[in-house]
Order: sequence, then C-alpha cells, then structure tokens
Amino acid sequence: MKNTTTLLLILFIWACHSKEQKQEIEKVKKNTTDKIAYGLVIHGGAGSQERGKYSDSLEQAYHQKLAEATEKGYALIEKGTPALDVVVATIEILENSPLFNAGKGAVFTHEENNQLDASIMDGATLEAGAVAGVKIVKNPIKAAQAVLQHSPHVLLSGNGADQFAISLGLDTVPNSYFFTPKNFNYLKKIKAKQKQQTAYQATTDEKFGTVGCAVLDKNGKLAAGTSTGGMTNKRYGRIGDSPIIGAGTYANDLVAVSCTGHGEYFIRYAVAYDLAAQIAYQGKSVKEASEFIIHQKLKQAGGQGGLISIDQNGNVSMPFNTSGMFRAVKTNNTELKTAIYKD
Repeated sequence: MKNTTTLLLILFIWACHSKEQKQEIEKVKKNTTDKIAYGLVIHGGAGSQERGKYSDSLEQAYHQKLAEATEKGYALIEKGTPALDVVVATIEILENSPLFNAGKGAVFTHEENNQLDASIMDGATLEAGAVAGVKIVKNPIKAAQAVLQHSPHVLLSGNGADQFAISLGLDTVPNSYFFTPKNFNYLKKIKAKQKQQTAYQATTDEKFGTVGCAVLDKNGKLAAGTSTGGMTNKRYGRIGDSPIIGAGTYANDLVAVSCTGHGEYFIRYAVAYDLAAQIAYQGKSVKEASEFIIHQKLKQAGGQGGLISIDQNGNVSMPFNTSGMFRAVKTNNTELKTAIYKD
C-alpha cells in the first residue's frame, strides 16, 4: 500500500511538472510569435503643412494617397515580397501622384524644367543605387533600383543616368510630363520676388517635398528609399540629400531611414547614417536617436525637416521639426495611420 501511494505521488508530481513545462513552452512560443514584426512607414515631405492651409478635399486627397501607398506596400509584405521591392512599389505610387514633390509632382528649377533625384538601399547587403538630375525617367526610384542591380556604381547623374535608364528599358517620358500649373506658377512667383536681388537664391519657405519609404519585411530584412523633385528655383545642377546614401537614405541590419527637409543640412550632418550609428554605437533606441537628431542636433544647426525610420524589431519613429509632415505607417502590430500635422 505504501509503495502504491508513493507511485501515485510520483505520477502526480510528474503530471504537474509536465503541465508546467507545456505552459512554459506555449509561453515561449507566444513570445516568439509576438516578436515577429514587419511593416512599413512612408513620408510625403515635411515643411509648412499648417492647419487651415489646405481645403478639406485636398487634405482628404493627401490622406487617401498616403493610405493607398501604405496599403499597397503592406499587402506586398504580407505576400512575402522582399523589402527592396516593397520600397520601389510603394514610392512609385507617390511618384505617380501630382500631390507630392517627386515624379509627376516635381517642382521646377530656375531654368523652368524638372530634374529628379532618387536613391534606394538594401539593409541586408548594404548595396545601394541612386540617380540625380534625371529629366525623362518616369519613376526615378526604379532607376535607382536599376543602378543597384545592374551597375557597378552607386550614383549616376544627368544625361548619363537618363541614358542608363533607356538602355534598361525603363519607362521614359518627355520632360513636359512633369509639368503642373501649380508648381510652375509658384516658380514664377518666386522668380518675380527675387528679381531685384543681386544673388541667386533657392526657396525653402514651402514644404520640403520628398517622398520616402522604409520597410521591414517578413524575413526581417530592411530597406529604404527616397525620391524627390528637388527644390523650387534650384540652379547650377544643385543636388540635395535625397540621392545621397547616408544623408537622405540609409539601411542596414538594424534600421532603415528616409529623410525629408533642407537637404544641405541633411548632407552636412549625414543624418540617415547618423541615426544608424547612434543605434549601433551608443545603444540608443530608434526613437531616442531620431528625436535627438531632428529636435536637437539638426534644429540647433538651423536645419529643418524630418525623417521616417523602422528598426529590426518593427519599432517606428517619425520625428519632424517643421509644422507638418505627410506620413503614414502600418505594421502587423499597428493599424494603418496617416497624418499631416503635429498631434
């Protein structure tokens, strides 16, 4: 009888222990599942987006286009599309809209034409591609990807970049495709205003129009891209930060970043790379690093703008020091959110 009681006691203890083990295993499984993150964040430029500036219908149009691009990118991520391809497909939607200063909505140079820049970077390989000053490429982000995939170089510019795009069969258009009355009239206004000035000056009093996308895919790979029509009234072949790897775009295995703002400052302070470096070498979170750069380091230097970023764990940060920034985000842990102004 004593042996039987002992045996039952042992079986009871074993059963309880086994149950605890199962619970622990399920807990680990749940935690592991919770840690699997993916998603994307986009921007459509930072600057003077003040409340009351846009009509209700125009404001709604911005929200709808941001949502369309984000949903498109997220759907591709869900299908298992690599981060780099998601970046291109998402930015292409923004480039095809006249709402943003990229692609179709590009602003005008002093010479009254349109010159476009774009860059893209694969965080897994550190491969990158960029184009600057292209005039006939319909979607500069595709040209940037083509440079990454089919060229030994990182950055191609001007007529050479256009010819490279043609050689690969990318969609090209006459420069007049990028004409929009609003942007052309704004150039005329700026030129008339500056007619009496002795020195050439580009304008920075409007929104710094750029579009960008940062992606974390289902395989944990990161990528980022940026595309722009530049700065109104720019001259002498001026190039901003958007096609400069480390300034306007950067991605590695820790974080993906796309910037928007007064490009000269983003170039001088290597903003996109600085964010990645602070995470890698100082152990900062993506939120801590990005907010320090935008709200302190850059602002104290006189630089205006913002950035979007997503890290390897799916954490997102979208700081800006201007009155607004067109932006949107969606991850497997957060619902779609679009925004224009400060909260």
